Amino acid sequence: MNATGTALVDIIAGARPNFMKIAPIIRAIEKRQADAAAPSGLRYRLVHTGQHYDARMSGDFFTQLGIPEPDVNLEVGSGTQAEQTAAIMTRYERLLLDAPSNLCLVVGDVTSTMACAIAAQKLKVPVAHVEAGIRSGDWTMPEEINRLVTDSITNWFFTTSEVANENLRRAGAREEQIFFVGNTMIDTLLANLERLRPPAFWGEAKLQAGGYFVMTLHRPANVDDAAGFARLIEAVGRAVRGMPVVFPVHPRTAKTLANLPDRPPSLLTVEPQPYLEFNYLVRHAKGVITDSGGVTEETTVLGVPCVTLRDTTERPETVTVGTNELIGTDPAALQPALDQLFAGQWKKGGIPPLWDGRTGERIAQALDRLLVG
Repeated sequence: MNATGTALVDIIAGARPNFMKIAPIIRAIEKRQADAAAPSGLRYRLVHTGQHYDARMSGDFFTQLGIPEPDVNLEVGSGTQAEQTAAIMTRYERLLLDAPSNLCLVVGDVTSTMACAIAAQKLKVPVAHVEAGIRSGDWTMPEEINRLVTDSITNWFFTTSEVANENLRRAGAREEQIFFVGNTMIDTLLANLERLRPPAFWGEAKLQAGGYFVMTLHRPANVDDAAGFARLIEAVGRAVRGMPVVFPVHPRTAKTLANLPDRPPSLLTVEPQPYLEFNYLVRHAKGVITDSGGVTEETTVLGVPCVTLRDTTERPETVTVGTNELIGTDPAALQPALDQLFAGQWKKGGIPPLWDGRTGERIAQALDRLLVG
């Protein structure tokens, strides 16, 4: 807190998953500022690192989710993981030197999350991490390294589950540092349920509710090896029994997909979809095939069957409570999983605690107490 009774929070966003997570926090801070009875001294500066610089991966989210234009865009652009990390750290450090903030608030587990946390701590700016404590245990995932590094230098942890809380306790976090607040991704989903809309290709593709699958794939283990990716796509084509598979193609995946000689006729490849259109597709799908973590959270709340092509997950509550099943990366596991779905034997699932649409409010309240008092 400074002498004026206000505090400036840098809210960091850089890649597609971040935007769904920051929108509820921004709304909650603005609501507290507008409280006529007791206006908050909490202020925010939205910093877009530019890690995802393609409008399909980031720009659409500002418009659809009502996020204000960034106060600062670091415009780091493309590059290797190390190049992006270095560029983000260098440019965010310069911002803090020129115009310090009272807190760096990072979300999720992308390169921007880790890079800004490091730059902030080295300039003695405390760090808060939204979605802290989640762990896959798989160090081959860049996201897992980002999580571990970020949480090792975080001051305040905002968590989505009791599993995450326990992970942090085991790593040495103190109880007063941990805030179990819920899931901001779900805040955004619930706030936009009535606004979801079919994509432009819905009619032309003759899609019908419950009559298609949605698939997203971008993990290196699934998409980087052309032969392995081909086997996976073939297995999907066999397992879906002729149903269309809507496949929004991640830029990473597009490179491998372009070199495949054959694709199943049921595969409908499309560009990455804006938030409202993508979640319309998910909400009305027969099921979802994915290697994403965030998608498994949305399917859990929407009650849509989800098959995850990974050996581990950092979101175990989507399996233990929700509609997700972890089947590994062996394409042969897909057929029995979808046979179970077609037989009507998929679990119903439930919604994890505090995934109720009020997480942003809890975070803003905690920040107000910690920074402004």
